[in-house]
Amino acid sequence: MAEIKAEPFAFPVRHDQLALIVIDMQRDFAEPGGFGASLGNDVSRITRIVPDVRRLIQAFRDAGLPVIHTMECHQPDLSDLPPAKRDRGNPVLRIGDEGPMGRILISGEKGTAILPELAPIEGEVVIEKPGKGAFYATRLGEILQQKGVKQLVFAGVTTEVCVQTTMREANDRGYECLLAEEATESYFPQFKAATIAMIRAQGAIVGWTAHVDDILESIADA
Repeated sequence: MAEIKAEPFAFPVRHDQLALIVIDMQRDFAEPGGFGASLGNDVSRITRIVPDVRRLIQAFRDAGLPVIHTMECHQPDLSDLPPAKRDRGNPVLRIGDEGPMGRILISGEKGTAILPELAPIEGEVVIEKPGKGAFYATRLGEILQQKGVKQLVFAGVTTEVCVQTTMREANDRGYECLLAEEATESYFPQFKAATIAMIRAQGAIVGWTAHVDDILESIADA
């Protein structure tokens, strides 16, 4: 069986069962004036991973492997937004409010869209998720089953929230999960470091982590 150099030990990869999940690379989280910036975050930390995320996406496309994109967003009538979620964060600008790029984290709004550099192409799955985890209230599990996917490579933001939550959900569902270290980021470097340590602790209790170059080398041989 092929392997990808990883921590805490090599990831046993089966390319015919592998997919890439790109978590929430949205304008609201990565661009000035978006929701992330409104919370006082340095969004340049997010945009700096774009080249590595793009490299991963292109490698999976070139190999004919599935690429799945997620977007955290809600219905315009806010029917899928629990008050407990809306009431947290910036008390001045909340989910559903009008922001510089349209209503914040609302389906179809400019700010909710995936960054143009990473935009999905025809045929790629896009999951709109109302929660932090991509399996909650979505068809992701069904889609992965239909595609025969059993192993997942993760990229996107933020490492400690939506990425980690989805990895934990996937782990509980029996998927083998690999986090691409340079293709994920947090507004807080210490949170990213802690999440990587937690994921691969105790013999890959949640999953593995690997460098993008090592993942790309393996995909090139798929």
